[in-house]
Amino acid sequence: MITATISDFRKDIKSYLDKVVQNFETLIINRGKDEGIVIMSLEEYNSLMATSHELSSRKNERRLDSAIEKFKNGKSFAKDLTEL
Repeated sequence: MITATISDFRKDIKSYLDKVVQNFETLIINRGKDEGIVIMSLEEYNSLMATSHELSSRKNERRLDSAIEKFKNGKSFAKDLTEL
C-alpha cells in the first residue's frame, strides 16, 4: 500500500499510477482528517468484485470452503472440457 498527500499525487500522477498498475499496489490519497481516496488497478478491482460476489451468499461460501477442503485433502479430480 502506498500513501500520498493530494499535493504529492498532483506533482507526480503518472509515477503513482504506474506503481499502482505495475506492482498491484493500492494508493491511499490523504485528504485531511478521516478523509481519503483509494486508487487501485482495474484488474485488482475486478478481482475484488468477483470475490465479493462469490462470498455474497452463505451457500456460495460453504461450497467454496468445501471445495478448498477437498482440494487440500487430495480429493479433487481433473475433468476435460468439451466444446458444444
